[in-house]
Amino acid sequence: MGDAASAVRAAYEKLRSGGTPNDPGVRTIVRESWSRSVLRGVDPARQHPGGATMSAAEFQAYRQAHPMSAARTLVRSLMLDDIADTGVVVALTDEHGRLLWVEGDRSARDEAARIDFVEGAIWSEDAVGTNAPGVALAVDRGVQIVGAEHFTESVQEFNCAAAPVHDPITGHVIGVVDVTGGRAAAAPFALAAVRSVVAAVERELRSPSVDLADPRVFARATAELRVLGGDPYTWIPADGSVSQLSRRHAEILTLLQAHPEGMNTEQLAMALAEDGVDAVTVRAEISRLRRDLGADIIASRPYRLGVDVESDWHKVQVQVRAGLPLSSAIDALGRGGLLADSIAPGIVDLFEELREDIRSRAISSRDVAALTRWTESVHGREDLEAWQALARRLGADHPDRALVTGRIRVLDRRLSR
Repeated sequence: MGDAASAVRAAYEKLRSGGTPNDPGVRTIVRESWSRSVLRGVDPARQHPGGATMSAAEFQAYRQAHPMSAARTLVRSLMLDDIADTGVVVALTDEHGRLLWVEGDRSARDEAARIDFVEGAIWSEDAVGTNAPGVALAVDRGVQIVGAEHFTESVQEFNCAAAPVHDPITGHVIGVVDVTGGRAAAAPFALAAVRSVVAAVERELRSPSVDLADPRVFARATAELRVLGGDPYTWIPADGSVSQLSRRHAEILTLLQAHPEGMNTEQLAMALAEDGVDAVTVRAEISRLRRDLGADIIASRPYRLGVDVESDWHKVQVQVRAGLPLSSAIDALGRGGLLADSIAPGIVDLFEELREDIRSRAISSRDVAALTRWTESVHGREDLEAWQALARRLGADHPDRALVTGRIRVLDRRLSR
C-alpha cells in the first residue's frame, strides 16, 4: 500500500475510533465529507448502504419523467463502449443521489450490486456517507473518491469519479454522471473524462430545441465523424447516409467538437492556419458545410456543433483520459489520420496532446501489453524512453528481453549521431 493510501487508512481508523482525522495526507474535500457523514449519523459499518425506496413501477415512471433521462443516450454513446471489460459501471443519478441508470457489462454490474450500487438505490452523502456521487451533489463540483476515502467500510474496495449536471435555465443541479468500479475509476483521467461527458450533456441541454420535460428528445441517433482512417474523411448522420468530407471541413468539425463551448471567427481562423485565414474564408467554409450537411449542423455566435456528434478520435480521447485499457486506444488511433496529416495548428495541438496522453500512460503503467503495443505502433517505434520502460517491465529472464535491448541499442546509436 502506498504512503498516501496508508495515511488515508490510518486517518479513517482514527475517525472510526472517535478521533478527529487531521492528517495532511487526507484531502480537505474528503475530511469535510467525513465530518458531515459523522454529524448526520451515517453508519460506516452498514452492509447494504444504498437501499431502494420505491416500488418497481413507481421507479420506472419516475426515472422516465426525470430530466436526466434526456442525458442517457449521449452518455451511453460517449462512454459505454469504452468501459467494456474494465470493471467499472457508468451511473446517472437524480438530484437526490438516487441511481436512475447503472450500465456496464454484466460482471461489473454484478460486482457493483454487492454494495447495493443498483438502479433505484440512494447514494447521497446523507444516506451512504462519503462517495463520489454523494459528494458531487453536496459540494456541486466534480470529485473522485478512492478506496478508504469512502465513509462506509463495505464500499472501500471501490473507486468512483462523478460530476454534477446542471439545468441550463435555472442552473440547479439535476443529477450526476458517475463511474464506479476498480482501478480504471481511480485513474488520474477518470474524473476528466466524466467532466468532459458532463460538458457535452450540458451543451446539449442548452440547445433551444431541447425540452427537458420531454425525455424523448435524446432518443435521436448521434451523427458520426470519422477522421482516423485517413482520406476520405466521412460524416454519417442519423439516417445512416455517408458523406465524404474535404480536409478543411473535417478540420472544422473536429475543432468544433474539441471546443464544445464554441469558437468565434477569429479563433477558428487561427486554429486552421499558422497565419490565420481571413474571416470571409471562415464564413464561406461554414456556409458550404451547412449546405452540404444541413443547416442545423453548425450553430452561430459562437460557431459550435448543433447536433450530437460521436467521433473516432474523441472516443480514443475519452478512453485514455478515463484510464481505460490502452491497447485498443492505440489500435484505434492507428497512424492518426487527419490528426497526423493536418497542418492546421488546432489539429496539430489536438494530436500532440492525444499522442502524449497515450504515451505517458503507456510508459507509466504496468501494462506490458499496452507498452508493447505502443512500441510497435508508428508513434512509438522510435520512442527510446518507451523501449527502456518496456525492458524494465519485462525483467532479465523474459524471452523478448534480448529483442528489446537490441532495439534500445539501435535507437541509442541513432540519437547519438
